[in-house]
Amino acid sequence: MKPGFLDRMEKKLGRYAIHNLSLYLIICYAFGYIIQIVNADFFAYLTLEPIYIMQGQIWRLVTWILVPPSSMSIFTLLMLYFYYSIGSNMEKVWGAFRYNVYLFSGMLFTILGAFLVFALYYFAYGITPTVIGYFVSTYYVSMSILLAYAATFPNMQIVMILFIFPVPMKVKWLGILYGVMMVISALQSNMVGRIMILASLLNFILFFLTSRNRMYASPKEVHRRQVYKQQVKKAQPITKHKCAVCGRTDASNPELEFRFCSKCNGNYEYCQDHLFTHEHVK
Repeated sequence: MKPGFLDRMEKKLGRYAIHNLSLYLIICYAFGYIIQIVNADFFAYLTLEPIYIMQGQIWRLVTWILVPPSSMSIFTLLMLYFYYSIGSNMEKVWGAFRYNVYLFSGMLFTILGAFLVFALYYFAYGITPTVIGYFVSTYYVSMSILLAYAATFPNMQIVMILFIFPVPMKVKWLGILYGVMMVISALQSNMVGRIMILASLLNFILFFLTSRNRMYASPKEVHRRQVYKQQVKKAQPITKHKCAVCGRTDASNPELEFRFCSKCNGNYEYCQDHLFTHEHVK
């Protein structure tokens, strides 16, 4: 079976993946809440507003991530902790690279959605909208994490507080509930809201359609993968030098010295016992 596009990209770019990305996202929210408290008017300079971006305020392509999904409250703190925990689990299951691609693609689609709304208003109605940014936050990007978690661990049970009573619930039902809420929100919203909701969730739609056979994982399977990765790391120590004759390495025999042979045609390295006794490769 041939590796998929993401598998090939992970081999090339996986070392650049940001680990514990959910924590950094929560930290961005924290800065956003601080800005709201200190200077709420300053938020107008952080939103994702295409017209101002095209006028040179390119920082808005990044700073809109600071816009928190909702106002500060005890419920918000609990939800942020919940998103952090499920995001961390998703990173363990998918790996840091795939989780990075999932979140960053959601943010990229959100940016493209904002510019699409601007283009529709500008070219279809001759209007230059300046309030698109008020419809944009990472709320639906965070929601996409929950949907991905529900698709990956559908039978995982969590405890929800309903009317101050703890109620155990399978996470798939929570995902369905949130999905229905988003559909209702889109139907009740205007064109801007609908496009932004769809754009923010497009990463989940694409991942589900292209990776749904790989998305599901039971807790036992997750634990088995983690143990396997640890065993592979222990079984395959990183080596810098290897003898082309005997195969000994600096990991298996740290007392040996290794040198490249200048007379061999190619980059062939030999240990001290075979450096002068090997046959030169021509």
